[in-house]
Amino acid sequence: TDSCTFDFVYNFYEDYSDRNDSRETNQVVEPVTFTFDGHWSYLTAVLLALNIGICLLGMCGNGVVIWISGFKMRRSINSTWYLSLAVSDFVFCTLLPFNITNMATSNWPFGLAMCKVSSFVLFLNMFSSILLLVAVSIDRCLIVSFPVWALNHRTTRKASAVVLTAWVISAALSMPALVYRQVKSQGSATVCYTNYAGAHRAVALSRFVCGFFLPLLVIFTCYSFIIAKLKDKRIMNSSRPFLVMSALIATFFLCWTPYHTFVLLELHLEGVSSGVIHTGLEIGSTLAAANSFLNPILYVLLGNDFRKKLKRSMFQRIENAIAEEGHSRSPGLSRLASVEQGRVMLSGV
Repeated sequence: TDSCTFDFVYNFYEDYSDRNDSRETNQVVEPVTFTFDGHWSYLTAVLLALNIGICLLGMCGNGVVIWISGFKMRRSINSTWYLSLAVSDFVFCTLLPFNITNMATSNWPFGLAMCKVSSFVLFLNMFSSILLLVAVSIDRCLIVSFPVWALNHRTTRKASAVVLTAWVISAALSMPALVYRQVKSQGSATVCYTNYAGAHRAVALSRFVCGFFLPLLVIFTCYSFIIAKLKDKRIMNSSRPFLVMSALIATFFLCWTPYHTFVLLELHLEGVSSGVIHTGLEIGSTLAAANSFLNPILYVLLGNDFRKKLKRSMFQRIENAIAEEGHSRSPGLSRLASVEQGRVMLSGV
C-alpha cells in the first residue's frame, strides 16, 4: 500500500500523509474533494479566497497591533502579552502565501527547507498562542488570589521571561515538522508531505494534548477560580481586560476545535470516510488560520465602549483594549493592597 495515500495538495496543518505508515489495511481510499486535475472544485476556490483574505487581514491587523503595543504604548505587562500574540500571528500570516501557492498550483516549488520551515512556523503559532493564553489566564488568577503579591511582584521583566519560555516550549513541541516533513516528485509536480515513519499517532496525540486539551483544562480551572473569588459578577462583566482575554480564549478554541476533532477522527479512520476526513481537515485548517486575524478585530470591538465611540480612531480603540498595567502600576499607587485592589487590577482601572 502507498505509504503516502494522502498527499494533500493544500495543507496548512495537514500532517497525515502516512495514514498507512505502520498499519496493514485493505481499505480502499475514496477519491478526495481537493485533488487538482486542471480545475478547482467550488470548495477549493472558496477556501483559497478565504485564506488570501486571512493572510492580508492578518498581516495588516497584527502589524497595527505590533506597532501600537510595541512602539506607541508605554511598556506594560498587558502590552507584553498582546505584542507576543500579535508577533506569533503576524509571522504565521507571512508564511501563508507559500501554502496558498501550493493550494492554487498543486505544486511545491519552494524546496525542502521551506517545506520544513513553513510547517514548523505554523505549528509554532498554534503552540505559542495557546501557551500565551494559558500564561495570561494564570496571571489573572494570581491577581485575584494574591493581590498584594501581584501588586508588588508582577513586572514586565517577568512577563517577558514567561513569553520567552512559552516560545522555547512551543519551538520544542513544533520540532516534528522539521524532522518528518519531506518533499518528493509526483508526476510533473513536487509534493511537500509528512513521512512519520510510524510516529503518526504519537505526534498527533501529543499535539492534541499539549496544544489543546491541557491548555483548555488549565484555562478552565483558572477562570472557574476567578469567578468563584469574584462574587460580584458586575466587576467581571465591566472589566475590559477580562472581557478581551475571555474573547481571545473563546475564539481560539472555537477556531481550533474542528481541526483537532478531525485529527482525532483521522486516528480511527476505520469508521470514517477518508474523503470526509480530508475535507474536514481542510475546512478545519482554514478555521484555525482564521484565528490569526480575529484577535485585532476583537481588540477594536472591545476597546472602551465601542458602540458609543464609533467615531474614535481604530488605533485608539486597540490601545484601550490592550492597556491595563500602564494605569494600575502608576508610581503613586500604594504598595499596600487588598482583595478590592485585586479586583481593580483585574478591571483595568
